[in-house]
Amino acid sequence: MISVKNLICPIAILTLLVCGCQEKKQMSEATLSEEKLVSVIEPLFESDTVAHDSDDPAVWINPQDPAQSLILGTDKDQNGGLYVFDLEGKVKKDKVVRGLQRPNNVDVEYGLMLGGKLTDIAVVTERFTHKLRIFSLPDMKPLDGGGIDVFVGETKEGERDLMGIGLYKNEAGKIYAIVGRKTGPTSGSYLWQYLLDDNGSGIVKASLVRKFGSYSGLKEIESIAVDDQLGFVYYSDEGKGVRKYFADPEKGNKELALFATTGFTEDHEGISIYKLTDSTGYILVSDQGANQFKIFDRLPDHDSSGMQRLLKTVKVKANHSDGSEMVSISLNQNFKSGLFVAMSDNKTFHLYRWEDIAGKELLKIRSK
Repeated sequence: MISVKNLICPIAILTLLVCGCQEKKQMSEATLSEEKLVSVIEPLFESDTVAHDSDDPAVWINPQDPAQSLILGTDKDQNGGLYVFDLEGKVKKDKVVRGLQRPNNVDVEYGLMLGGKLTDIAVVTERFTHKLRIFSLPDMKPLDGGGIDVFVGETKEGERDLMGIGLYKNEAGKIYAIVGRKTGPTSGSYLWQYLLDDNGSGIVKASLVRKFGSYSGLKEIESIAVDDQLGFVYYSDEGKGVRKYFADPEKGNKELALFATTGFTEDHEGISIYKLTDSTGYILVSDQGANQFKIFDRLPDHDSSGMQRLLKTVKVKANHSDGSEMVSISLNQNFKSGLFVAMSDNKTFHLYRWEDIAGKELLKIRSK
């Protein structure tokens, strides 16, 4: 007869083996889950390098042939420039604007009436001269008479040192530049908004129309993005969150939302908007220190808070990404569903397919 005592040891060993297998399985599943969370999205192309310090991109969509669209990117240095690339990141040397004094950010808008014709424009903030620099697209000819002074009358250190730029075109066709600087007041007038139009000689002039925008005082405000269709402007109050206002100066200066206030490793940086329809889509915000982007719903959450809900976080190869830009339409066979451009701190810009950024879950989502 086999005693119970003699069974204890084999049963214990069997139990340990089963538990060990289960534990290994759980550890393996956890490891796979963790690897899935930290998987890094690779760009389809990495641009040619700029001379000094890549910072902020923008994209001009060619209306006749989207495959001939251009990517613009700032080279942030005292002897910097505005680079122009094709959709594989190859520099278009004949279009590069050189000799700009620390160009920081750039944005693009379509159809400014100049000299009796509609002109697409790129607007760059030139930090050391305190001027906006404006160039025609796609030929990159200057339209600003040497530059437009902004933040005139500010006297404190850094309050005229230009950084962010977001262009807004309203339903009537008026184009505005919303401009940020290195530092500013916490009293609600950090950003200044200018109407851009013809000075009568085919040169752009800028007229100040309002001062607005809360500021936490923690770090600085650089990234500014405008949603023309919905009429909102978003900007990153670094270290605090993303603030949302009406882009139309006639709708007042009330802050509509402050979101993305938690879960960021370092600075809140580049903001980009992907449009599914005129009202639905996504807002991407760079979590700079973590080399990742947090993706929020373009529509506010369906409660009284008016906040944008977080949908997904994606890690990218672009390192310490500052500026970014998004295209929501098909450009060519490489970018059938859109293009996402992110600055990387190795003097390049990374070009991603929207399908790779979105993943299967966001490609299927349609906001309610």
